[in-house]
Amino acid sequence: MIPKAVLYYSPESVWSSATLLALHEKGYGEDEVDLKVVDINKGEEFSPTFLRLSPKAMVPTLVVPLRGSLASDVASRFKAISDTKALIEFLDKSRSASSHTHTTSSAPAPSLCPATVAFASASSQIIDSIHADEVSPDHVQYLNARDQASLQELGKSMVPILESRQAAIVGYLTDCEHETMRMSEKTKAFWREKQAETETALSVFSGNDVDGYLSRSKNMWEITIPGVLTRVNEELIGPYALGDQVSVADIHLSAWLSHLVRLAGGSPSDDGDVAIKRVEKHIGNGFVFPKDFSSSAFSPFIEEKVVARSKLAAFWDAMKSRSSWKKVNAS
Repeated sequence: MIPKAVLYYSPESVWSSATLLALHEKGYGEDEVDLKVVDINKGEEFSPTFLRLSPKAMVPTLVVPLRGSLASDVASRFKAISDTKALIEFLDKSRSASSHTHTTSSAPAPSLCPATVAFASASSQIIDSIHADEVSPDHVQYLNARDQASLQELGKSMVPILESRQAAIVGYLTDCEHETMRMSEKTKAFWREKQAETETALSVFSGNDVDGYLSRSKNMWEITIPGVLTRVNEELIGPYALGDQVSVADIHLSAWLSHLVRLAGGSPSDDGDVAIKRVEKHIGNGFVFPKDFSSSAFSPFIEEKVVARSKLAAFWDAMKSRSSWKKVNAS
């Protein structure tokens, strides 16, 4: 049997959804990549088994057989890719007219790589902006409360997850102390670091440093996120990030933007104008995107007219119409 790539992902992971979007857009067959769920709500990414693949417990992680070990009669060697940007770039380049990938799919494999230097620069600006640590999906979700009432409500969903992760980490450290498990000092130090981070996060929901938390969340939603969204909006051409063709920037941006919309009370089924208005309202302080994208509204009963919309709303609708979006966001 020819070895296959294995994607370790989580339905709750924003960057996992980006990776799944890339798989669909590139036309990979369902039997070409094995999908294995990592339950991040229970801290499975911290398990010794997974850490051997991804020492920093990053989900998604793609494990791929190395070239030269793709034959069924050759012992396979593998490498793991845990950086989402590198992972999606790998998926893009590994299925093309010039690739040597064993493929069973007859679907087209359009290139997601920007076609010009200018487009590559714009794409990098968008992707780097939304992958910044300060706006990472987990960080934004954790800071999604700006008063006592919303903090208490957020705790209902966050505390059980944080406690489960904490229990998993403590369990692994305890096993090491009792010598029922042997792990490197580096791994144990990593677990202790994550244990401390989780304890700090949990303490806020118990009333510790609430004022500090609310100050950070206010800064996140009223300064940091509007700044990132404004920069991204300026780079967009429309309806997709780089114009009329889907590119790698759309894969990353649609996953991250969907996360913001959900945190603002929306869903992937919302129309673009509705979704973006939810984000604007959630940010507050009168923040609105410029309506600088012109699209046509057509009806058989009225004359076609040009409608001015925000580029992000047009982008949302363009992505929402794609089969990849519908598959990934089906649930």
